[in-house]
Amino acid sequence: MSSFHLLPGARDSPVVLHVPHSSRDIPEPVRRGIELDDAALARELDHLTDAHTAALASAAADAAALRPWQFVNGLSRLVVDPERFPDEREEMLAAGMGAVYTRTAHRERLRPGDADPQPLLDRYFHPYARAMTAAVADRLAAAGRAVVIDVHSYPTAPLPYELHGDGPRPPVCLGTDAFHTPPRLLASAEEAFAGFGGTGLDTPFAGTYVPLDFYGRDSRVSALMIEIRRDVYMTEPGGPAGPGLGRLSAALATLVDSL
Repeated sequence: MSSFHLLPGARDSPVVLHVPHSSRDIPEPVRRGIELDDAALARELDHLTDAHTAALASAAADAAALRPWQFVNGLSRLVVDPERFPDEREEMLAAGMGAVYTRTAHRERLRPGDADPQPLLDRYFHPYARAMTAAVADRLAAAGRAVVIDVHSYPTAPLPYELHGDGPRPPVCLGTDAFHTPPRLLASAEEAFAGFGGTGLDTPFAGTYVPLDFYGRDSRVSALMIEIRRDVYMTEPGGPAGPGLGRLSAALATLVDSL
């Protein structure tokens, strides 16, 4: 059974809503390698899971005039983080939060520091990366371009693992890439989310996700990261969604329709 899901959209839609951190699911064999008791693990999942973002993307897809595609991670980022690259992001590796985390959001021990990450990379990370690459390639073939919209959330107060958490924390953070985020895409997002009290640019999180086969090479692939501050739509940490979720899904649908 696949650990991720590609939910089809309209054949000629260029948009892929990418939801990498919404799940709390950890397979039992992976759970045995995590050095937290059940209560501590539940607290960690409360803090690190982008709760309700899969529901947000689904509602936006339902509301959009031209249905976007959705690529949704079915497993927790504590299994592997598909947006970390094993040979990059040195500062996150140093913090114990590379593709396979060895530290928690509070910098406590999650796995042994000398644990071999390769089995998890082979079982979960690389198949995910290949499937996401194929999804983008399919949009290029069908629509002549692809737009990857990353759907994330972040806590109101910074967590200890955040290496750049001392900057502004706007209601909606827009993460960009100099090559893959054209001005029109950014302007459309700023307009779509203007009603939430302001958007910020690359703070407290920066960058976008683009599969490596296309990164810095193919300008037909556009990308934007949307990071929503959790108090805008849910009870923190790990609580239920509130009415803000409906407003956000409408705004995301507006963005999709503009693309």
